[in-house]
Amino acid sequence: MTSENNTTAKLDYSLVFILILLFLASCVAIYSAQASGQYGSNFLIKQIINYGIGVAIIATVIRLDSDQLKKITWYAYGFGIFLLVFLLLAPESIAPAIKGSKNWFKVPGLGSLQPSEFVKIFIILALARVIEEHHHKNLVKTVQTDLWLLIKLGMVTMLPLLLIIKEDLGTSLVFLAIMLGMIFISGITWKLLVPIFTFGISLTGTIFYFVLWKPELLEKYLGVQQYQFGRIYSWLDPYNFQSSTGYHLTRSLLAIGSGQTGGKGYGNREVYLPESHTDFIFSVVGEEFGFVGASVLISLFFLLIYHITKVGMETKNNFYTYICVGVISMITFHVFQNVGMTIGVLPITGIPLPFISYGGSSLMGNMLAIGLIFSIRYHFRKYMFSTTA
Repeated sequence: MTSENNTTAKLDYSLVFILILLFLASCVAIYSAQASGQYGSNFLIKQIINYGIGVAIIATVIRLDSDQLKKITWYAYGFGIFLLVFLLLAPESIAPAIKGSKNWFKVPGLGSLQPSEFVKIFIILALARVIEEHHHKNLVKTVQTDLWLLIKLGMVTMLPLLLIIKEDLGTSLVFLAIMLGMIFISGITWKLLVPIFTFGISLTGTIFYFVLWKPELLEKYLGVQQYQFGRIYSWLDPYNFQSSTGYHLTRSLLAIGSGQTGGKGYGNREVYLPESHTDFIFSVVGEEFGFVGASVLISLFFLLIYHITKVGMETKNNFYTYICVGVISMITFHVFQNVGMTIGVLPITGIPLPFISYGGSSLMGNMLAIGLIFSIRYHFRKYMFSTTA
């Protein structure tokens, strides 16, 4: 068969179907969120346009095979670092501070663009390249080679993380989640990982202590801002801060709780909730469709993650496998953190629900990640269906 005659055989229709379901769920939730009258913009139309741009991104990325992805990896990573540095140095006219954070560029015709959403994908590619090249060059595995691999993975991740951690703690956590997921699959010995993760847990506990009892030190030496402390305090005791930093969480808990098992019905929202079309879109689903609807949505994400896992296990290309793990880590953390913060299990970090929340940069970044999965399946099937002359 020729490549042209095999296009339908090479396309991952299961992933297409999952993506369509996510698109429909996003449209339904956003339409209901904007129907409350608190917003003047038509976010549904904009989200449909964003999905259209995302499909164009997928159509472009799907053509890139493993060798081509490897060639552009470091260029993409370097470009991402450049964007993050430029974002910090750019004047307010180009990169305005929104809600106290300088995370977006003003783009004529598009509104705003958040470069860190794309840097997530560039980090996945870079880490996958580092792991594959390391194992190719170090056929004999020792503690020393594993330590060197761990250092390289840390360096690749920490550079962009340090550039955004002050302005965007939520995305910084996503960077770490991606790195941790890929460390687990990299084959690094547990002799190194156990003490490092033990230290990490101890460090987290220490930081938590300073957040609660010595916040002025974190503010002075690490540049942690007051609104970030407020998110922790309001998470621990939301009803004591319900008129300020705990307002979003208390409203979210009220919305989800009022939905009970079957929900109030589509379009029957009663709880006013700020940012209901973005970070708290899951609360809209919980109120209108109840526990059943929220469970169906979460199951859809499980289906997506399962499918990407299957793609990663079936491919014979290690570089592809590492990419799949990175994408899985990113999506899993996004879903876990977003759902967790809306029900009060985790602090509010401003992380959107992937493919569902309104947001051009977030959606395009996720579509870029899914484009890589389409590319993996596309070229794997291209090999399967090709014939020799």
